[in-house]
Amino acid sequence: MPAAPIQFYNRLTRRLETEAVYGEGPLRFVYENPLGKIALHVLVKRALFSDWYGRQMDEPKSAARIRPFIEKFRVDEAEFADPVSSYGSFNDFFYRQLKPSARPIVADPAAVAFPADGRHFVIPDVSQCRDFFIKGVRFDLPALLGDAAFAERFEKGSVLISRLCPTDYHRFHFPCGGTADKPQLIHGPLYSVSPIAFLQRPSIFWENKRYLTRLATGPFGEVLLLEVGATCVGSVVHTSAPDTPVLKGDEKGYFRFGGSCFITVFEPGQVRFCEDLLENSAQNREVYARMGDVAAWGCAELA
Repeated sequence: MPAAPIQFYNRLTRRLETEAVYGEGPLRFVYENPLGKIALHVLVKRALFSDWYGRQMDEPKSAARIRPFIEKFRVDEAEFADPVSSYGSFNDFFYRQLKPSARPIVADPAAVAFPADGRHFVIPDVSQCRDFFIKGVRFDLPALLGDAAFAERFEKGSVLISRLCPTDYHRFHFPCGGTADKPQLIHGPLYSVSPIAFLQRPSIFWENKRYLTRLATGPFGEVLLLEVGATCVGSVVHTSAPDTPVLKGDEKGYFRFGGSCFITVFEPGQVRFCEDLLENSAQNREVYARMGDVAAWGCAELA
């Protein structure tokens, strides 16, 4: 039986679309085939494999992959800050910068922006999330944050999961202004964050290696920002300085090669997500939107 297509709602086109999965064949083998699952646990989920693959993407010869990738996945070159010829490796292209005009930041101070391009999923109240993509799977916030006592502050809070595919812009940004502390590393394996993987194992989101940053804001309380690593992600690079004020839309860092994920956690009662996110997430379906567009509104402004 053919595998079911992976569908998402595209905010830009306002219609359901089917995801073109980079490396779909190997992913389905590793996560859906019994023999592939042996390879997953013996090798693929381990940092050694991702480090090796990431280094291949740093080699000058990997630049030959750029043009075929752009053409196959219809990546818009007009958005690039630099010409394609300037990229010395596939990784240089992968974490490319864009022209500021390509990702305008929502100006309204009451709005929270998406921190990254990608397919987004929201949980309005973590304490009520009992069927996270699979019936009977609760979203494990204490495991995600690595601290059960700290997680109590956010147990009725809300979560925005922004999943980046290899075809997406791979720099991530602050969703609102404030002062951020130093990212803290939480160790874990490196499973893929593709739907092919997380529909088999939703716990990937709180198992994988990740970094946690606490962002002190005025209007939105304390916001938690997590960069989640994944298979073939060479590394997470933080470009912002800790303990300095940041503005909404300022760059926080970037992912090197591979699919990855950015998770934003809000305290209870601080924000209300946009309707398209709420409606589609209630049906276990992601919404494609771009960094800088509005993801949520501050509840204080809505009152």
